[in-house]
Amino acid sequence: MTRVGAVFSPYHNAPEALRPAVEVAEGAGVPEVWLWEDCFRESAYASVAAALAWTKDLRIGLGITPIPLRNVAVTAMEIATIERMFPGRFYPGLGHGVLPWMAQAGVRPDSPMTLMREYVPVLRSLLPGEEVTVSGRYVTVDKVRLEWPLETAPPVYAAGVGPKTLALTGEVADGTILVSGLSVTEVGERVRMIGEARAAAGRDGSAEIVAYVDTAFGSGAQERVAAALGDAGTDDDRGVWGEPADVAAAVRRFAEAGADAVILSPVTGEPDFHEFLRATGEVSRLVG
Repeated sequence: MTRVGAVFSPYHNAPEALRPAVEVAEGAGVPEVWLWEDCFRESAYASVAAALAWTKDLRIGLGITPIPLRNVAVTAMEIATIERMFPGRFYPGLGHGVLPWMAQAGVRPDSPMTLMREYVPVLRSLLPGEEVTVSGRYVTVDKVRLEWPLETAPPVYAAGVGPKTLALTGEVADGTILVSGLSVTEVGERVRMIGEARAAAGRDGSAEIVAYVDTAFGSGAQERVAAALGDAGTDDDRGVWGEPADVAAAVRRFAEAGADAVILSPVTGEPDFHEFLRATGEVSRLVG
């Protein structure tokens, strides 16, 4: 069954808006809310932990936090701590980050691809309690093992835009986060690309695919999507709009293209975020 969720954007929502948003989301039947960490806005793991503490069943996705900002051992500690406190409700995701911001913070790597290739496998090994020693170009750990490991680690997602990074996510991560603005056909193409890279790397099974989709509900929804994406967004299904039944039908098309989770992202100008969440809850019921 395809998962449905909504985005809480750090661009349109201050940190103090998170609690009422996740409470509305849970009350409306939204299964999951996804956050992300852009410099220099809102902390990733603090927000995730707070959102989980304020709710009972809501799942929280993090898509994404920039890899260069945190040592891999620290990231493993963050994820394991949250997962032990709120088991089964957290989806951690990682990405390159915006490179000019990484430069501002003094952590821009010369090769983001190499960093991801080293970082994600070490993280995935640390979470279940393996002792890891690695000396790489960017990632170096010496006999590191978590004292409070996970019996069941959550899937570790990685995000990609270009074909090389997308292929790498298939090789090293458990799942891939796809950015918004992609058509159903483009999502399908990326799902195939990721699957081929995963198979070539000798990985069993298939990657979990999370697709962000720009969305607007209600009166003027199509115009808001067009303003956000250009007219092409309303011509070739790069964005979706309308009543919950219309959006649910679009979600099913993305699911048929291979998306395991379709996360609805409100476009700029969405008049009432809480109403957006309530409509997302209705979409989830229709899809489910």
